Amino acid sequence: MFSKLERVRPEEIEKRSFEIITHELGDKKLDPEQELVIKRVIHTTADFDYADNLIFSPHAVTLGIEALKAGIPVITDTNMGKAGINKKALERVGSSVHCFMADDDVAEEAKKRQTTRAHASMDKAARLSGECIFAIGNAPTALVHLYELIQEGKINPRLIIGVPVGFVNVTASKELILSLPDVPYIVARGRKGGSNVAAAIINAMLYQIS
Repeated sequence: MFSKLERVRPEEIEKRSFEIITHELGDKKLDPEQELVIKRVIHTTADFDYADNLIFSPHAVTLGIEALKAGIPVITDTNMGKAGINKKALERVGSSVHCFMADDDVAEEAKKRQTTRAHASMDKAARLSGECIFAIGNAPTALVHLYELIQEGKINPRLIIGVPVGFVNVTASKELILSLPDVPYIVARGRKGGSNVAAAIINAMLYQIS
C-alpha cells in the first residue's frame, strides 16, 4: 500500500523536512547549541541515530561558528566533502575550503613515505596554517595523523569534525579525537559518518551566521 503523497511547494520542502524531524524526535531533549547541527545531519542522512551518536566537546558549535566568522579555512579529506559545503555562505564570512587529496605533491609524499594520501594531506594542511577547521568524513588515517600532529605541537585546530565512515580503524581513530582535552571536536561515535555528514555539520554552522 502506497503512502499518501504530501502536496509541498518546492521552496517549502526543506522546512517541511525539519518539521518531520522535530516531530519524530518527539520528547528527546537536544542541547540548544547542538540542535541545529544534529537536525541538519539527520536531514542529510535520514538517520535518527545521530541524535545520540554525535558527541560534542564543550561549546564546540559556538567555537566553530566563531572560527568561521574569523575566516579560518576548512580542510576536508575528500572532494565530495568539499563540494557539499555551501561556497556562497563560506564566502560571506571570508572563509574558504580546501582538499589536498588529489594534489601531485601529496601523492608523491604518500608514495615516498608509504602512507595514505589522507595522511600526507594533513601534513600539507599543517603547513598551510596552524589553525584550521578539519572536516573529516572518510579517512580514519587523517584523524590519526591529526592526533599525532597535535601531540607533536605542529598544529592547533580550531575545530575537528571527525565523522569518517567504515570499518578499519574508524572507531579507534574517533576515540583518539575524543581523548583530546583542549581541542574542540564534533565526532560521530561508532562506524557511521561520511563526507556528506562532515559537510552538513559545516553548513549547519554557516547557516547560523547572519
